[in-house]
Amino acid sequence: MLLLILLGPIAAPAQVSTISLTDGWEYLWGDSPIADDGTLVWASGEPADANWRSIDFPSNPPDRNGRHHAWFRTTLPMDGEWRDPVLYIYSVDLIVEAYLEGQRIYRYGNFNARGEGHFAGWPWHMIELPQDFAGKRLYFRIYSNYTDIGLWGEVKLMEHAELLGYLFRYSAVDLIISIVCLLLAFLAAVLALIQSGTRYNFPPIALFSFASGLMILADTQVSQLLLNIPLLWDYLAAGGYYTLPIAIGLLLEHWYTDTRMRLIRRIWQAHLLYLIAALSVALAGWVNLSTTFPVFDLLLVTSLCLLMAVIAPRLPRLNGEQQAILGSFALFDLLLLADMAVAHGLLPWTRVPVSSGALIFALALVAISLREYSRTHKELKRLNLRLEQEVAQRTGELQTLVKRLENFSYTDPLTGLHNRRYFNELLEQSAAQARRQGYSLTLVMIDIDHFKRINDRYGHEAGDSVLATIAQRLTQYFREADVICRLGGEEFAVLMHGTEAYDVKARTEALLETLACTIQHHQEMPLGPVTISCGIASYPLHATDPLALVGLADKALYTAKHAGRARTHVYA
Repeated sequence: MLLLILLGPIAAPAQVSTISLTDGWEYLWGDSPIADDGTLVWASGEPADANWRSIDFPSNPPDRNGRHHAWFRTTLPMDGEWRDPVLYIYSVDLIVEAYLEGQRIYRYGNFNARGEGHFAGWPWHMIELPQDFAGKRLYFRIYSNYTDIGLWGEVKLMEHAELLGYLFRYSAVDLIISIVCLLLAFLAAVLALIQSGTRYNFPPIALFSFASGLMILADTQVSQLLLNIPLLWDYLAAGGYYTLPIAIGLLLEHWYTDTRMRLIRRIWQAHLLYLIAALSVALAGWVNLSTTFPVFDLLLVTSLCLLMAVIAPRLPRLNGEQQAILGSFALFDLLLLADMAVAHGLLPWTRVPVSSGALIFALALVAISLREYSRTHKELKRLNLRLEQEVAQRTGELQTLVKRLENFSYTDPLTGLHNRRYFNELLEQSAAQARRQGYSLTLVMIDIDHFKRINDRYGHEAGDSVLATIAQRLTQYFREADVICRLGGEEFAVLMHGTEAYDVKARTEALLETLACTIQHHQEMPLGPVTISCGIASYPLHATDPLALVGLADKALYTAKHAGRARTHVYA
């Protein structure tokens, strides 16, 4: 219950609309020729439209015939007003480049001269889009020597800040379940030490809990925010996934003492050999990790069929506890098979709740553990303090994680300032306080002059450097109590309590003088002075409602821009 309360803000649905890109996709097999200037011809609109073929979703076009290159394209929608738009893709098989109006705006993986590359992991992707993306064609260049090729899962257009909330919302439950499974792995390992010689075999229970917890944690999309090394998480997920049938085989082997035990032993031993061999050859670079999954999936389906053939005749003879564990295993295996079918395109894409199967299995383990606790009260009493400390530690770690995730959703990652979502909530609160307590409230809207020229002339990295530098200057020239936010693009806002407009104007003019005399640099390349324009409005001087300050400060900023830029204007 405490975990659900802590994660409540994360799980709240976003209020900003998102657009799923499910229509208007086209594909073309092969790879683009290279023009004389080194650009890819297809990224600029060639070949003719007649050569492109329609497809419901940009994945696994028909008639692949062993081909490893494909292009997909779609026209971005016209509706909606966007501040910081991004394109979210659940996953890509295997490496990808994205082009907008002939310009590459995203790349994941490295393409060689032949347009090929190595598997670099299955992360989710966030492609930043310009604000004027509407109606433009977006192209994807894909290379894959895997069984699938193209985009996978879902493709959505949304605001940057809302994407983080979307990821947290769909990862929170899996994150909690993974922690529960890892805690149960620890509990089962302890019981295995103090209950040796009993009829219960706790080591495979500990192994299963650990493997499932590790797999679920590695597969959560939030893990990429904690440590952005997708290939490492895929290795951890593969290790946990490949270990599951080993733990199942060990547990079943303990319950069967007749000749069927040999078959079960051979099954888990075969999976153990595959686990070692697959990860070894992948780590050695002989094969891509991705190619080991289809082979394992086939091996797993065969193993599950054999195990069910062994279990079915003996199921009525098992006691209630054993049947509960086998039932939870069966449900978990069905979910794994469904997830496998989705991964290989046999079922339409959906989020299969594999973690729910692990949770049900965990609950079965809890029930058995409680019965064992009643039988071994003296031994568990000595371990009780250690377990409470472990739970407290894990809960504290989760609280820290929740705070970090909340900070992500309210912080602009480039500048470290608060983002627009934080600004909107703060303005509502500050307006209400200003009305009740009668103090003044001043808002400064700031816009970097000719910022598009900087991006066009020196590149987006230089533009990012300018944004970070301006943000740093703002924190130096305003008070610690003043709240500075990046609203999106090159636009900033400063909200100040108990300050009058003309006092603020003097402070902004001092900042303008400093910027006018400062030569900005990016990677030792001079960019020249970068100036800003400011618009100021105050409550109650200029408005009877504090919420009107945004519009008034925007008008003042507009006046400053049209008066020649690099200046401050107070609303009048």
